[in-house]
Amino acid sequence: MGRDMLARTLSGLSTSVLVGLLSAGVSAVIALALASAAALGGPRIDACISWVIDLVMGIPHLVLLILISYALGRGALGVCVGVAVTHWPSLTRVLRAEILQLREQPFIACSRAFGISGARLALAHAVRYILPQFLVGLVLLFPHAILHEASITFLGFGLPPEFPAIGVILSEAMTYLTVGCWWLAVFPGVALLLVVMMFDRMGAALRRLCSIEGVQS
Repeated sequence: MGRDMLARTLSGLSTSVLVGLLSAGVSAVIALALASAAALGGPRIDACISWVIDLVMGIPHLVLLILISYALGRGALGVCVGVAVTHWPSLTRVLRAEILQLREQPFIACSRAFGISGARLALAHAVRYILPQFLVGLVLLFPHAILHEASITFLGFGLPPEFPAIGVILSEAMTYLTVGCWWLAVFPGVALLLVVMMFDRMGAALRRLCSIEGVQS
C-alpha cells in the first residue's frame, strides 16, 4: 500500500508509550491511595481493601482489561481506564507492607497519641517514606501497561484501526504473513520488545539502587 513502515512503527511506539505512561501513572496513584488507606485507616478498611485486591488479582488481567475496554466503547479511553484499573493490586500490596512497617515506628505512635489523623499521617510521613518504592513500582508497571495495550489492540478490543499503534500494525500484518511478508510483523514486534525490555531494565536498576541506599541508611 506504499506505507512507510518505519514511520508507522515509530509513531505506534510513541502512541503505546503515551498510553502506557498515562495508564501506569493513574494505576500507581490508585495503589498509593489504597495502600495508605489500608495501612492507616483501621482494620475494617484494611480488610475491605485486601478483599478487593484478592478479587481483582483472581480475575485474569487480559480478560478484565478486555471487558472494561469493551464496556467503555474501546478506543483510547477504554484502553487507558482498563489498564489503570487492572494493574494496581500488586503495587498496592507492596506499598501497604511498607506503610505497615512505618506504622510500628515510635514517632508514628507519638503522632497518634497527639491526635493526628490518619490522613495527615499519610501525607506527612507515609508518602515520603514509600516514595522510592512508589517510583520503582511506577517504572515497573510501565512495560506491563505497554504490552497489555498492544495485546488488546491486536485482538481488536483496544485502539481503533486508524490509530498508528503497534497492536494495529501487528494485526494488519497478520494478513500478509501468508504471502511471505514476514518483516511487516517482525520488525514492529522487535521494536515493541526492545522498548519493553528497556523500561524493565530501568525499573530493575532503580530497584537495586533504592535497595542499596536503604542498606546504607
